[in-house]
Amino acid sequence: MTDSVNSAVGTGATAPVPAVQLHTITKRYGSVVACSDVDLELFPGAIHGILGENGAGKSTLMKILIGLVQPDNGSITVAGEPTVIHDPQTAADLGIGMVHQHLSLVESLTVWENVLLGDHRRFDRRAARTSVAETAEHYGLTIDPDWRVGDLSAGLRQRVELIKCLRRDPKILILDEPTSVLTPAESEQLFATLRNVVAAEQRAVALVSHKLAEVLHATDQVTIMRQGRVVERRATTDTL
Repeated sequence: MTDSVNSAVGTGATAPVPAVQLHTITKRYGSVVACSDVDLELFPGAIHGILGENGAGKSTLMKILIGLVQPDNGSITVAGEPTVIHDPQTAADLGIGMVHQHLSLVESLTVWENVLLGDHRRFDRRAARTSVAETAEHYGLTIDPDWRVGDLSAGLRQRVELIKCLRRDPKILILDEPTSVLTPAESEQLFATLRNVVAAEQRAVALVSHKLAEVLHATDQVTIMRQGRVVERRATTDTL
């Protein structure tokens, strides 16, 4: 839990408003319950770890938040306002962005072309390249915008996906198993970047992982899921 959240709770001051709240979220696929009455709060300026083994319901919960899956029951509140997230465009309009576990890059295109892929606004080629390079540099994710994605390592491809997401300026950032294809050094760089983003810009981050050490190292709060349910929720410092 961040210092600001801790201090508010500890002194009786008004608690900060969560960037997003998921309340009693339930999702079934036939007889299989992927999520059962799940509550989750993400706060500005904090990285919240969602921890659990494969099949625990973590990714389903995040797909509900991004609008890829509709819940059977439950509610979502963004910045204090109840909302229904019909699809990823609705999520984007609400300031929610996600970097998926399986990267969605086109190998034959350059870095800057991939970053702008799906952007329906008219743009100038030179200005677009410059914009991508500036976004990359701003977040410490330096990369040549003219490199072809098919020539990049897994770590650099992950960097492109993150640049693509951050360029849309999300207030809530979801990372689904972001280090599954990264080396330890690349993972360390990713978490350093996350810390900078969170501290400087007060974004709320959900880090989905099945790696305990990774979550304990990188997060402020942690929610542990098992078989679609929340079994533990606490400040990360209380688990060390």
